[in-house]
Amino acid sequence: MTVELVNRSGALVPETQMHTLLNFGIDYMELNSECEISLTFVDPQEMEELHIKWMDEPGTTDVLSFPMDLPEKRGDIVTLGDIVIAPAVAAKQALDAGHSTEHEIYILATHGLLHILGYDHADPDEEKVMFALQEKIVKEWSQK
Repeated sequence: MTVELVNRSGALVPETQMHTLLNFGIDYMELNSECEISLTFVDPQEMEELHIKWMDEPGTTDVLSFPMDLPEKRGDIVTLGDIVIAPAVAAKQALDAGHSTEHEIYILATHGLLHILGYDHADPDEEKVMFALQEKIVKEWSQK
């Protein structure tokens, strides 16, 4: 899989782990390992601008996903889309959740991938499914 990673956040991010996590997630979701995805880390100000522009919501957020192509059948090679993460927001959330910033970033990247693949959490049942799946993917990846 091709993971294009850009860090404009000014923060140190676990770049190598992001590549292996997203590759693992793509394999876990049974997609072609040659699919492409973009991951960008930004500062809170840039994230707020994106949040307003694309979601029409004020304030910053932790992760945004921009789907491009979904494979029509298993084995298709496509550009899946873009994931944007704000590490500073992730750090605050990690503190509240009682785990490391890196773990929060892993959860957010997986969350973004699942959004790109069509998962959502608009209602409680969808949220249960999506959040359980993102936790499972990160847990299994971290135990590899």
